[in-house]
Amino acid sequence: MKNYFKYMAILALGIVSCEPELENSIEDADFYSSGEADFSNYVALGNSLTAGYADGALYISGQENSYPNILAEKFAITQETNGFTQPLVNDNIGGLLVGGSQIAKPRYVLSVGANGPVPGRLDATPTTEVTNKLEGPFNNMGVPGAKSYHLKAEGYGSIAGLQTDPPSSNAYFARFSTSESTTVLADAMAQNPTFFTLWIGNNDVLGYATSGGTGTFQTNNTDVRSYGPNDITDPNAFAFFYSQIVEELAANAEGVLLNIPDITTVPYFTTIPNNALALDAATAANLTGFFQAVAGVMTQVLMQNPNVTPEQAQAIASQYAIQFNEGANRFLIDVPVTPTNPLGFRQMTEEELLLLPIDQSALAQGYGSVVLTQEVGEVLAILQAGGQPSQQQVQTLFGAVSGINDEDALDVEEIQNIRTATTAYNQAIESIATNFELGFVDANALVAKLDSEGIAYDGGVLTSAFVQGGAYSLDGIHQTPRGAAVIANAIIDEINERYGAEVPKANLGDYGTVTLEQNVQ
Repeated sequence: MKNYFKYMAILALGIVSCEPELENSIEDADFYSSGEADFSNYVALGNSLTAGYADGALYISGQENSYPNILAEKFAITQETNGFTQPLVNDNIGGLLVGGSQIAKPRYVLSVGANGPVPGRLDATPTTEVTNKLEGPFNNMGVPGAKSYHLKAEGYGSIAGLQTDPPSSNAYFARFSTSESTTVLADAMAQNPTFFTLWIGNNDVLGYATSGGTGTFQTNNTDVRSYGPNDITDPNAFAFFYSQIVEELAANAEGVLLNIPDITTVPYFTTIPNNALALDAATAANLTGFFQAVAGVMTQVLMQNPNVTPEQAQAIASQYAIQFNEGANRFLIDVPVTPTNPLGFRQMTEEELLLLPIDQSALAQGYGSVVLTQEVGEVLAILQAGGQPSQQQVQTLFGAVSGINDEDALDVEEIQNIRTATTAYNQAIESIATNFELGFVDANALVAKLDSEGIAYDGGVLTSAFVQGGAYSLDGIHQTPRGAAVIANAIIDEINERYGAEVPKANLGDYGTVTLEQNVQ
């Protein structure tokens, strides 16, 4: 069997380490205006996308290139502001310590191996100690890991809670919360913001997606205290908390709300194709023969059940007679065992997705198809000779099938759960923006454009392609600085239109993206 996973090998071509000088905006304070908006005290609320998290970690360069910081720099051109402060970590390594013990890993970097550039964790020790509290206030209130309801959760920034009840507390917020009992929203409101942005809700589906759908879609359960970390938030609960958050923020400030992208279109879910099982003609024929043997043996097993007719046995077993062809083939995926699928596997369908962290060395050894051993070969030889394998040998034959585990893939139902929730969240966000007469950015459409056609700028086209596209960092979920500038520009477009402002936009080429160097961009 010959599997090819060369998507990384092409990364050596076209990775951008620098950009030529591009046309810059004429940032003249006399030309630009804040219009009806007041940017003097801008506060940004959200999760990791707001905080500047990138490459699988929070680190200084990512924070400095967060979209709120980009916005604040542009706002300062239009009027005098109070500045924009962020709860910076200690280094560009990334990762966190609690009491000297590491609880979050360093950032990803590209390293060149035998098969080309591949992401790997930076070989360094984090220096950011969570218990060393920062003194604010901080304008960037983005908290990695936060879901919608976490912004109003008391004790979410409790250091003691990290030890006594970890799910109730967040290490990133604990670094800069004003007290053990405060909330993210309370600390934001204490600053009396004159303008705000709110981008929250991605994590309400992200944990479910990145776990391969191992959580639960909590429909009709508004008790968020009962949720597991990988559950999808009930849309009614989401709308309730989101509306409460906006009501407080909008009481004395203007702002912009951003909706939730369809996360199944980001590189974390689209980089590794599910038809990457590349076979030569001989291997394809051997695999086809193997599964014909599985179907034949399964027919015999089922016919031993007096409650199953021969016709039913053949119908059930026929699903395992999978045909393989020379070239690209789809992997197999594990599914729940049912009376109609007693072996619990099937071939993936076109729309189903593999997750970026899947073990590609295991794929090369038969994960997602068949793990052939000497014992399996002996069973096949018995069948080819017309013999009858023992019960143990039958189990050896069936056990050679190695479908993709649930945590490594998203099946059709799981994808639908994600999209159903995302659609409901976005309907609520847009409705709430309308009700409170706030700005609204369709981040979902923006991310979809990155995935479908890309976004052109003076230096080229930004796309969602992993590493090469320039929009996403090495974790496949969070933006590069250039991707963050795209978000900032979309917000600026909305501000200029809704509030009659003249805020200058960011030149995308001025912001970095992925490079082969370990230096941050």
